[in-house]
Amino acid sequence: MKFGIDRLLADPALRQPLAGRRVALVAHPASVTEGLIHSLDALADCPGITLSAAFGPQHGLKGDKQDNMVETANELDPQHGIPIFSLYGEVRRPTPAMMDTADVFLFDLQDLGCRIYTFVTTLLYLLEAASGTGKAVWVLDRPNPAGRPVEGTLLLPGYESFVGAGPMPMRHGLTLGEMGHWFIGHFGLDVDYRVIAMEGWLPDGPGHGWPDSRIWINPSPNAANCNMARAYAGTVMLEGATLSEGRGTTRPLEVLFGAPDVDARAVLAEMERLAPAWLAGCAIRECWFEPTFHKHAKALCSALMIHAEGRFYDHAAFRPWRLQALAFKAIRRLWPEYPLWRDFPYEYVFDRLAIDVINGGPALREWVDDAGSAPGDLDALASADEAAWRDERAGLLLYP
Repeated sequence: MKFGIDRLLADPALRQPLAGRRVALVAHPASVTEGLIHSLDALADCPGITLSAAFGPQHGLKGDKQDNMVETANELDPQHGIPIFSLYGEVRRPTPAMMDTADVFLFDLQDLGCRIYTFVTTLLYLLEAASGTGKAVWVLDRPNPAGRPVEGTLLLPGYESFVGAGPMPMRHGLTLGEMGHWFIGHFGLDVDYRVIAMEGWLPDGPGHGWPDSRIWINPSPNAANCNMARAYAGTVMLEGATLSEGRGTTRPLEVLFGAPDVDARAVLAEMERLAPAWLAGCAIRECWFEPTFHKHAKALCSALMIHAEGRFYDHAAFRPWRLQALAFKAIRRLWPEYPLWRDFPYEYVFDRLAIDVINGGPALREWVDDAGSAPGDLDALASADEAAWRDERAGLLLYP
């Protein structure tokens, strides 16, 4: 199979509209060809392409920034002699001066298929900056490693943020090329938009979204493998909790939680009692870790590890958002006064709890904290939103 970048490089007819135009690239460390050449270098060496600028998203073009809200500065590329603009530094949205550096913007970011993963919002901001200007945006499409499943509640009006681009569920089941079409239609944008589609991507084939023929490269520092990509739509909610998500270990965002003052075995037993069906599709293993940095640094944490991989993985049954919600609920049931929710500015939102910013509304937190609520209550709320999103995205799918 071929990703969008590989098709563009291999087909002069696809590149022909770029002749005589200034080209900018939006990229990160996973923006590589099938031969593992970075897209910036490959495009710079490609006949007929004039690179005039590059852009890096959150974590930077080099992917060197470890945590959230760690910004990257603009710089000059020493090899190609072009400016590299940060879209996670002084600005999140491309400025008019940045947009003036190119005529066509090639967007080549590997995504995780989750609303909160900020690359999807960076695409929206680029499309909005290009709208009405005559500038073109091309998405060089890449797989959604989480595949087509949809899960979570829709983001509520007024909860838009850098981790909430619009009213979509946590796990949206689209590629970024497909998502661009949704953004243009939903927000009424006027953009010269094109998707260089993948060739041979089978979202329901082997790998369930991530092709076996391609190796995994971290698109961000803590996205280390497909297990993380599959679990992320649930485990990312830990960023809004006092519990550790495993940052400071070798397997971040692959655990349901870690904490020195929580009994993981008791939590798992309570989860199995409350909603055993929500644990389907993966294996849950008790483990221990001691983070070298971040939450609970240097403290021994009792934890639960997710294995959505190998013989334990059932793609259709695995529902990470519900799984993580259930872990929160079990902790609240066992220790009603536990200080579960982390109160700090999350992605530059200062007036809401981080867990509500992450979920695009308060419903999940309120369900966890309500002693009288049952799993069926959250399931009914999410199921209605999930059905609505499946209907809305039906006409956008480029890969049957």
